Amino acid sequence: MHLVQHIPDGQTEAHQRKAIESVSLFRIRSRSGSILIVGASRGLGCAMAAEFLKRKWEVVGTVRGSARTDLHDLADEHQGQVEVECLDITDPDQIAALRSRLSGRSFDILFVNAGTGNKNRHESLAEVSTEEFVRVMVTNALGPMRVVEALQTLVPAKGLIGVMSSGQGSIANNEKGRNDVYRGTKAALNMYMRSYAARHAGDRRALLLMAPGWIRTELGGPDAPFGIEETVPDIVNVVMSKRGRPGLEFLDRMGKTVPW
Repeated sequence: MHLVQHIPDGQTEAHQRKAIESVSLFRIRSRSGSILIVGASRGLGCAMAAEFLKRKWEVVGTVRGSARTDLHDLADEHQGQVEVECLDITDPDQIAALRSRLSGRSFDILFVNAGTGNKNRHESLAEVSTEEFVRVMVTNALGPMRVVEALQTLVPAKGLIGVMSSGQGSIANNEKGRNDVYRGTKAALNMYMRSYAARHAGDRRALLLMAPGWIRTELGGPDAPFGIEETVPDIVNVVMSKRGRPGLEFLDRMGKTVPW
């Protein structure tokens, strides 16, 4: 049985006790470290969870909604090592509820992976609907920053807070245009993280914006040149190597600095 700390309405008291006991066992395991991955239901987030498990880390991952996901399958394969939480990052009440459920916990790494693209990526800003623009901006920029602000105290001074950005969020590297809405939301995310870093200039935590590259995921599409299996170990290597280096960096999966 995988670990689910959030107890849905209608479960019996016995089920609740069993879930709580499982979480208690999860907390006392002696492992290399602990990571909270926001947006781990599938794709890069779930693959990152699997990679950290290979490295003997405790993993708490969030999924949106109540449907079964790849993360649930991963939890079944690694019983007692993975904890599944529910979160929609576009809902401030759910963010606050997650923070409450995780009260008293500590994570070496908080990594926010949630993100989306607009339904028609060929639309320019003049063509996209206001509703669609707001949906993508809230998911890619506002939601992640709300999560960072709400959960930052769960990460100790020597820990790391990371967010999945994109090379398309680089203003300096935008020489061809296209994919306007997605580019703009990732550039906004980068700016908000720089503002966050400036407001926490004396903080010892490491801060990371990750540009993973064009990868074959649901978001990246089938034409992307790289697969998840070959890229996620590199992503995790960069996350691990950034620990202990305070301040914000915008890096690709090979550890190279991406121009702002």
